Amino acid sequence: MYNVIKIMTMNTLRNSVQLIGRLGADPEIKSIDNSRKVARLRLATNDEYTSKTGEKISDTQWHSLVVWGKLAEFTENYLFKGQEIAVGGKLGYREYTGTDGIKHYVTEITVNEILMTGNRRAE
Repeated sequence: MYNVIKIMTMNTLRNSVQLIGRLGADPEIKSIDNSRKVARLRLATNDEYTSKTGEKISDTQWHSLVVWGKLAEFTENYLFKGQEIAVGGKLGYREYTGTDGIKHYVTEITVNEILMTGNRRAE
């Protein structure tokens, strides 16, 4: 196995997110104007630590991912629920008003890199 060193400038670090986790469901794929695809994914990341009392604690965080274009097509064809992946992208926020008139706020990661790190299906 090779060690990879990636040199980053401050511009590449600005608003940069990198996560490794498992997909909580198969990707949701939509076509926009029949020419461009968008994929929405839910990614679970786990953090395990030991409390002051010695109890092992597992904390799961869920992240909303958005993937566009050719990468969305890749997502549609090769990713599935339970699979472990690594993603890189940028953090974004948006808001919308639902049909009930209530304003909703969404935090999501726009993905520009995906690495398949495992292929085990959910158990």
